[in-house]
Amino acid sequence: MTVATEISEKLLALPEASAVSLRLRTEQYFDAVQGMLDLFASKKDLDVIYITTTIPAQSIINALEVLEISMDRIWFVDCISQIMMSSAKRHPHVIAVESPTMLENIMLKVEYLMRKNPSRKDLVVLDSINSLAIHNNTKILSEFLHILVNNLRARGAYTVIFSMQEYESDDIRNMLVLVSDETTEIEE
Repeated sequence: MTVATEISEKLLALPEASAVSLRLRTEQYFDAVQGMLDLFASKKDLDVIYITTTIPAQSIINALEVLEISMDRIWFVDCISQIMMSSAKRHPHVIAVESPTMLENIMLKVEYLMRKNPSRKDLVVLDSINSLAIHNNTKILSEFLHILVNNLRARGAYTVIFSMQEYESDDIRNMLVLVSDETTEIEE
């Protein structure tokens, strides 16, 4: 079974409004993205809101184009491009946040995207908690996660939070246990 298929099947087995901590290794990143966006979200007929804190949205969009995954129902809240001083022309499905430290702005952008199409169900992906932990203090980040996940859960949205195994700390693991309904570790 491929990583993409494994992730899709695990997500399909979960009830609506589940929050999942997805523990993976960096080399599994794009397979995980394919499993969530191409297999899971399309099967469940979900809109996707992808919060990028690790890789600029344009890099993910380029990968999605290579994988021939339609961008019609995928939106990005890009928290990393501006601090990387990327001056590339912005894709129409990308909303920028100045910095990964602007947690309130991230929540507002997610809320805005969900309100654009209130009749649709959503999958909200946060890549990755490790990257956000670099830019924010643990207490503030934990509070942000609680508010975000509970808000998404109340609206019936699926939430997937990436955690890169190579960079996990006890603080990150503890934070994820408190907000996740399930922790999924991807095998080889």
